[in-house]
Amino acid sequence: MGKCLEDGLGWDCSYLSSGSVSTGLSLNSLDGTPSIVTLSETGSLRGYEEVLPGVDIFVCTADPRIEPPIMVINTVLSVMAYNYPSQKLSVYLSDDAGSDLTFNALLEASRFSKLWLPFCRKFNTEPRSPAAYFSSNPQPNDHNPSTPLDWFSVKKAYEDMKNRIETTTRLGRIPEEKRKEHKGFLEWGYGATRQDHPSIVQILIDGRNGKAVDVEGQPLPTLVYLAREKRPQYHHNFKAGSMNSLIRVSSKISNGPIILNVDCDMYNNNSEIVREALCFFMDEEKGHEIAYVQFPQDYNNLTRNDLYGTGMNVIEAVEFPSMDANGGPCFVGSGCFHRRDTLCGMKYSKECERGWKGENNKENREIATVIEESCKVLASCSYEENTQWGKEMGLKYGCAVEDIITGLSIQCRGWKSIYCRPEKDGFLGVAATTLLQSLVQNKRWSEGQFQIFLSRHNPFIYGHKKIPLRLQFSYNRYSMWALNCLATLYYVSVPTLCLLKSIPLFPEISSLWILPFAYVFLAENSYSLGEFLNSAGTIQGWWNEQRAWMYRRTTSYLFAFLDTILKLLGFVELSFVISEKVSDEDVSRRYEQEVMEFGSPSPMFTILATLAMLNLFGFVWGVKRVVMDAQLRALELLAIQLILSGVLVLVNLPLYQGLFFRKDKGAMPTSVTYKSVGLALLASAIALY
Repeated sequence: MGKCLEDGLGWDCSYLSSGSVSTGLSLNSLDGTPSIVTLSETGSLRGYEEVLPGVDIFVCTADPRIEPPIMVINTVLSVMAYNYPSQKLSVYLSDDAGSDLTFNALLEASRFSKLWLPFCRKFNTEPRSPAAYFSSNPQPNDHNPSTPLDWFSVKKAYEDMKNRIETTTRLGRIPEEKRKEHKGFLEWGYGATRQDHPSIVQILIDGRNGKAVDVEGQPLPTLVYLAREKRPQYHHNFKAGSMNSLIRVSSKISNGPIILNVDCDMYNNNSEIVREALCFFMDEEKGHEIAYVQFPQDYNNLTRNDLYGTGMNVIEAVEFPSMDANGGPCFVGSGCFHRRDTLCGMKYSKECERGWKGENNKENREIATVIEESCKVLASCSYEENTQWGKEMGLKYGCAVEDIITGLSIQCRGWKSIYCRPEKDGFLGVAATTLLQSLVQNKRWSEGQFQIFLSRHNPFIYGHKKIPLRLQFSYNRYSMWALNCLATLYYVSVPTLCLLKSIPLFPEISSLWILPFAYVFLAENSYSLGEFLNSAGTIQGWWNEQRAWMYRRTTSYLFAFLDTILKLLGFVELSFVISEKVSDEDVSRRYEQEVMEFGSPSPMFTILATLAMLNLFGFVWGVKRVVMDAQLRALELLAIQLILSGVLVLVNLPLYQGLFFRKDKGAMPTSVTYKSVGLALLASAIALY
């Protein structure tokens, strides 16, 4: 507690952080020096909970085929079970597919929550996603005599619910007898599709109703299903449009001054995380300056050596804390607590310093059906016409990374942000289990960042005199990801082609001019390795990440660069690809064994395989030249290029295995093998002759 006071956390955080000790960055990071704060319980919550603000939690899903409803409702149940007053929590599920399958799953979850929430309170379970909890705790804790009975009964109830949801999902429709269980199913009329349906708002648990209680008689959080209206003639603006509809609908129902948004696969892994975030917002000295508190995006299925470099250890452990010291981290789309006013376009001023009481709409006495009907207007396609939504209010439209550009605009309005990385991960999601999933995901990120770089929202222009120069540089580091494709493509192709023709590009190995090249190579890689190991990585994990970065730069970033240019010229339109959250058993097994997954043909694989074959041909040809040169003149001239091609061959070993040696379904498709070998031979022949 003393540390909190020393660092300027004037608000007594002791009552907010009930339970085990946790850590986060102190508010001194606003002044440029991040430091660690310990938030530990030294008192009771009694007498304080009435001043805690309401928290509205947004969970977004878009397609039940690649985001299974059972996974979605596990996330919903986990955030309903935060160690926070239930009457101050409201959970909203935005279903952009408008699927009755997802609604059915949420209805099942609303019933199961009456068992799950008291179970979590009674035994202080962690994590609070039922699927994650029961998979990590296959047997009850025998230390408490009452645990086994409760454990088996709750697990059976969960398994029964899971079977019902998955059976209905496989069937692809809701049985008639099931439709009679809730009036909400009447909203799905004849002819409704994913891209053409009316607004659907259903309050499944009304937290204002005294009868909305669990099996122990304790109040339940409000639970709302939302499918905003979609029509073919209106652009729906992807996740940004979904979030803006949630902001408006929630303002009518609960209007919590704090908003937490999470992706549908990012379940609550730390039940104290709401209280930790509030320690920043409710700080008496600087809390009024905070617009949002961003937590890391971590994953529960990463392999030991992070096969596809998905974890981004260095970004989370080094780069984001650095942004925190430079003025605040960017908003990365999930696991972020927002001040509602800032999302609605409010500019920072000293008058923003005020209390949190009286800002919750749960005193609204309108009956649920009336509220549902009025909220449908707020989620309609036409509501945003001739308004500032998507421009100055809500999340911004017109960019593939709506989160980054929205966070930047909030900071440019004078607000600060905080990066909090507690010892226990706050949120855990599902990482890509195939190479193609990872590349496509990175393509969207880098494309959106490059769009920002080429737009009026370029941090150097938009942020001029609004945010610190060092924060502008921090943003532009990511905005220029796509441009990295040009230099990387040069280094993985031109030196090898010149090697085939015996054209030296670097100083001779005996020349002193080789020292700068050797220094850059050794220093950069040594520093990178040290940084990675210091971020809890492994040597093999670092090697995998180097491969991942090279693959991204030669495919994801290349396509992002080309698509952005074509979009600026008007040849293509903005698109949004949803990351698949499910994979079959064979794919999962190979992923756990850290065997790289190819499987399906893709232009990205053709590029990777062609470059790999080109470097293999160049390396073999270079070795042949050196062996046949009795005077070793070829080695003197071409050593650096030979080393470079050799390193690239080592990096691509998993790809060669997929091309020629593997026979499983995850091997490289035969069509890609033929194309890549043919293209590499053609390029080699042109270079030679």
